[in-house]
Amino acid sequence: MRLDKYLSDMGIASRSDLKKDIRKGLVFVNGEMIRDASFTVNSDSRILYKGEEITYEEYSYYMMNKPVGVLSSTEDRKQKTVLDLFSECHRKDLFPVGRLDKDAEGLLLIMNDGKLAHTLLSPKNHIEKKYYVEIPACLEDKDLEPLRKGIQYDTDLVAEPAQVQLLSANPDKSAVEIIITEGKFHQIKKMFLALSENYVVTKLKRISMGNISLDENLSPGQYRKLSPEEIEGLKKSMLKSEAGV
Repeated sequence: MRLDKYLSDMGIASRSDLKKDIRKGLVFVNGEMIRDASFTVNSDSRILYKGEEITYEEYSYYMMNKPVGVLSSTEDRKQKTVLDLFSECHRKDLFPVGRLDKDAEGLLLIMNDGKLAHTLLSPKNHIEKKYYVEIPACLEDKDLEPLRKGIQYDTDLVAEPAQVQLLSANPDKSAVEIIITEGKFHQIKKMFLALSENYVVTKLKRISMGNISLDENLSPGQYRKLSPEEIEGLKKSMLKSEAGV
């Protein structure tokens, strides 16, 4: 791997700025000053940038509090995407794990680990996803029972039984917590519309996915790296699914 790419992948700076710093003699590889940005390094190389040792990560994992109005995709010519919200330099192979609708918000995992992402998204692995939902109607608990049994919400689609809890009910708005193990297009919105055409979801926020819960210290649009413990929990989920547990 090129030296400038190695450092850029780790979010140090843009490659153009790194090339300048490398020419200035600010980078050492295995104790030797390197002034060539194309110098080949690997994950075992000991690299110092401005005196700080930089360790390479093969995989990077983030959680974001996705705001309303932003697309859950890697790029779009006309609209802002979640990757556009990264204010620091970041590796180019990151992608969002699954999607949240443009008008939805909350937890979104972003990584470059394709195998783990596939495990988290595969319906057969039954990874739980928890959402907070608001409906402009006064609900009763019995109104939600069809969701708990599994409801047909499209011509040929039936939702698996969901865990549903009525959090509050007022004359003009009710709040519901729902846990599903699928993630089909507009699924939660369609599930509530299948109950009644008046149950239009006005707020949809993902609270958790697997063992990862949204960090409430993150304002909409903010993100942070997952902790080693959070990453380990995700990987355990992958190992359990591979073992058929």
